[in-house]
Amino acid sequence: MALRQIPFTAWVGLILTAAFAFCAIFAPWVAPHGNGEIVGDVWEPMSAAHWLGTDNLGRDLISRMIYGARITMEIAVAATALSFSLGSILGFSAAVFGGWFDTLMSRFVDLLMSIPTLIFGLVVLSVLPTNTLTLILVMGILDSTRVYRLSRAVAVDINVMDYVEAAKLRGEGSSWIIFREILPNALSPLIAELGVRFIFAVLFLSALSFLGLGVQPPDSDWGGMVKENKDGIVFGIPAALIPAAAIAVLAISVNLVADWVLNRTTSLKGGRG
Repeated sequence: MALRQIPFTAWVGLILTAAFAFCAIFAPWVAPHGNGEIVGDVWEPMSAAHWLGTDNLGRDLISRMIYGARITMEIAVAATALSFSLGSILGFSAAVFGGWFDTLMSRFVDLLMSIPTLIFGLVVLSVLPTNTLTLILVMGILDSTRVYRLSRAVAVDINVMDYVEAAKLRGEGSSWIIFREILPNALSPLIAELGVRFIFAVLFLSALSFLGLGVQPPDSDWGGMVKENKDGIVFGIPAALIPAAAIAVLAISVNLVADWVLNRTTSLKGGRG
């Protein structure tokens, strides 16, 4: 694929997403100061010494943003991977097996989805130890319900195709049908949903941290940084708006990349047809 075929919007998304990922991976080497190192007064303005100023405790804000990107993306990626692995496998299995398994799984998913996700997460996290593993498990399991619904709907349509029926007549097992027949033909909608679910994980984590049940001090994700510096807004200090803007920019950039990948995958599939 020639680079000139990539649209401008996709380039913007790719560059911004790559920049966030770079900062997240190489945070200890990119950040000018340590994550919890106090380097100045409270809420210092932007300057040559502190490009984004300091936060509510006098820590360098750009360093906190870089470490916050690492924590935010690490948890969001892990939760998204869990939700897609769990949701897609269960969704495909329900479509292939049908019967009581399909009915049981679908009713259970309907029950989970009837409860607002944020409220459910707050209730669960209020009785469990708040650590990274717990956050990933809670976010991944709750979000897997959306992936399940999409995967099952797509797999039900694919399961009646001629090539799937031919595989069943050849005596292929359920694992072969799920991973060799259904999964490759369900990639287009799943790829588009992947970006949406990653963004939801970032927003969900940020909301939990803002409410005090997400990443705990001294570490902090972008949502936690908004919470830490929200009182400065009253005095015209933008320290809380910077991580909020980062969340918005990351959401937009990932959406741009996901849209491009979906359009390209669809066009290639149509071209083969």
